[in-house]
Amino acid sequence: MQERGPSPFLQAQLNERSLPSPPMTATTAPRRRSSPAPAKSRKSAVRALPSIERAEVKLHGHRVRFNIAGEGPPVVLIHGVAGRAAQWDQTMLQLAEKHTVIAPDLLGHGESAKPRGDYSLGAFASGVRDLLIGLDIEGATVVGHSLGGGIAMQFAYQFPERCQRLVLVSSGGLGQDVHPVLRAATLPGSEIVLPLIAHEKLLEVIGLIPRALGKIGLRTGPDIAEMAHGYASLSNAEGRAAFIHTVRAVIDPMGQRINASDRLYLASKMPSLIMWGCRDRIIPVDHAEPAHEGMPGSRLELFDEAGHFPQLDDPIRFARTLARFLDETEPAALETEEMRDMVLGRDPESAKLLERLKRDHVAA
Repeated sequence: MQERGPSPFLQAQLNERSLPSPPMTATTAPRRRSSPAPAKSRKSAVRALPSIERAEVKLHGHRVRFNIAGEGPPVVLIHGVAGRAAQWDQTMLQLAEKHTVIAPDLLGHGESAKPRGDYSLGAFASGVRDLLIGLDIEGATVVGHSLGGGIAMQFAYQFPERCQRLVLVSSGGLGQDVHPVLRAATLPGSEIVLPLIAHEKLLEVIGLIPRALGKIGLRTGPDIAEMAHGYASLSNAEGRAAFIHTVRAVIDPMGQRINASDRLYLASKMPSLIMWGCRDRIIPVDHAEPAHEGMPGSRLELFDEAGHFPQLDDPIRFARTLARFLDETEPAALETEEMRDMVLGRDPESAKLLERLKRDHVAA
């Protein structure tokens, strides 16, 4: 099964570079210059098209691949389970004119290392934090797709001072429903079945389905192709183990077992955007409206013709919606005291007890 590559226009803009893997050291993040730019002729004033740099570093001894492009306020793009950073390429190129855009291959995914270790939402969120620390970026807008949405919410919960805006795309962690294929991956014995599903010959057959339907005028969208590519990444034992550990951390045979609905109110002081494809068969769009209602001040954008990957189904509208959100909102700068007030405000009786215990037992 061959990977579906970008369009010729997109390919012409990609700057493919494979870097060595030295230990990560803190460097200054790209920033816009504050001093006036010298006058330029009409010819030299033409801006070069943004390009994507493929970078590789080691964090805590593990290989981490990530893509980076542009210059300006930082935006982090987090893919979903069995996904990869390249799913964001079209979005990156459109945002990179005004922003520094970072898209990592999460540990256990893509070209990053697949160690035996922790694949919980908290561990993934900490990995994103560590990459930002390495780049000397104090805060960023965090965008998460599918599992990446759960990671983005966990990032905002664990590191609120570093999350300037929160964007959820077809996000996990907002309800129980999820596709049966993912629930099946949590069943006992799935380790035995996965090598059969990820077999090269079967994936070749799956890969022919979109082309065959296209020849008779039917549109399948990116969902089938991306799922096939995701299963192709499970062709080795390390990739399968990482996949199973990741899925079992958030899903069981009954559906999603992690639900952030009881903590969505914490996003009330953070600009938030929810985007969802109305034809999503992986995580139903029915989760979008309750999440929107649970996040005071959030925006909701639905894509009528999109499936689970609105950033691939309708990349121009997706990027423009995200860019408009970035332009029209101010980055949050939450302090610990603000978070404390929100948490205590949910239950006055508990707040009174905690205040008394603080006075009696916690040093000033």
